[in-house]
Amino acid sequence: MITYLIIATVCLVTISAFSKREVYFKLMFNPYQVKNSNHWYRFISHAFVHADWSHLMFNMLTLFFFGVFVESKFAQYFGEKATFLYISEFILASIISSIPSFLKHKDNYSYNAVGASGAVSAILFTSILFNPLNKIYIFFIPIGIPAFIFGIFYLVYSAYMSKKNIDNIGHDAHFWGAVFGFIFPLLIPLNEPLFFKFVNIIKLNFGL
Repeated sequence: MITYLIIATVCLVTISAFSKREVYFKLMFNPYQVKNSNHWYRFISHAFVHADWSHLMFNMLTLFFFGVFVESKFAQYFGEKATFLYISEFILASIISSIPSFLKHKDNYSYNAVGASGAVSAILFTSILFNPLNKIYIFFIPIGIPAFIFGIFYLVYSAYMSKKNIDNIGHDAHFWGAVFGFIFPLLIPLNEPLFFKFVNIIKLNFGL
């Protein structure tokens, strides 16, 4: 499966970068270098390196749990185009989720960002589109939250934390990656529009 291949590639590049700091610095997202040195590849390459083991494991576990499901749904709905579309979503989400940070920090030499969080958020929200009633568990909370409700709180929290800007987490990337992941499959022509199916699943579940 492509999900496994992406996970393996990200892990290999990240682990290599742990011991080769020159690789780490060449791949990380630095808006100043993008603008002034034409390092446009950093819009994609930063998704393949992570800050530490916990950062890597969290993103890859999330991608594993939701990516395999999304990949199967792509195969179901998009047939022979599924692999191309799935890889395209991952790459495009990495780019689009980084644009706000680029616009904010393009003149800030010291700003750097790494990680596949934007792309992983996209895959997560694509899974919400396909299965809005899936139960998502958060850390030590024993009760699963319906995916579409989790998605709403995720977006609100990411937007709030991005505005507050009080930590080193790329909340902008989380927010825009998530939005892109929900919208991307909707842009692909189908006989049965996915958004109406998404709404109908929720309406039926709540007796609306």
